[in-house]
Amino acid sequence: MSIENLTHTKAIEKLKELSESARICMFCTNLTELPMNSRPMSLQECDNQGNLWFISSAESNKNFEIKEENKVQLFFMNNSNSEYLSIYGKAFIYKDKNTIEEQWSSLANAWFEEGKDDPKVTVIRVTPEETYYWDTKAGKFITMMSFVGAALTGSTTDNSDGVEGNLNIR
Repeated sequence: MSIENLTHTKAIEKLKELSESARICMFCTNLTELPMNSRPMSLQECDNQGNLWFISSAESNKNFEIKEENKVQLFFMNNSNSEYLSIYGKAFIYKDKNTIEEQWSSLANAWFEEGKDDPKVTVIRVTPEETYYWDTKAGKFITMMSFVGAALTGSTTDNSDGVEGNLNIR
């Protein structure tokens, strides 16, 4: 794999592309204790500033843990395209109606009895501080065929079909 570190606009574009393509991440809190607490979370949006938005219950352990320590780690995987993303950042909890309205999706109705008017609804914004990505340019099928070809011929694969690097959005 080649290294391609991205900054500012290009970094945000790659972050948005990979996170919104995967949609689901492992959202880890309480990072100072092992094992870390983690749970799958569905991404609402990666905005134009590189913030990631999630809907959560005010009564969830994740919200309690964020109130104690707002450092979080997110792991996105899009196995169908061999795309991966690791995000370390800070989480902020919102309870105001405007933010809830902006981030609400009909899918969230499954978790909240009163919909977006449920008093337990909160929105979490994660602001990335350190982000690293892995992306196969050719996609999973071509990459797999490259490995199969190398195995059959006894040669090694051409690692130039993938790229990885830091995403510096600030």
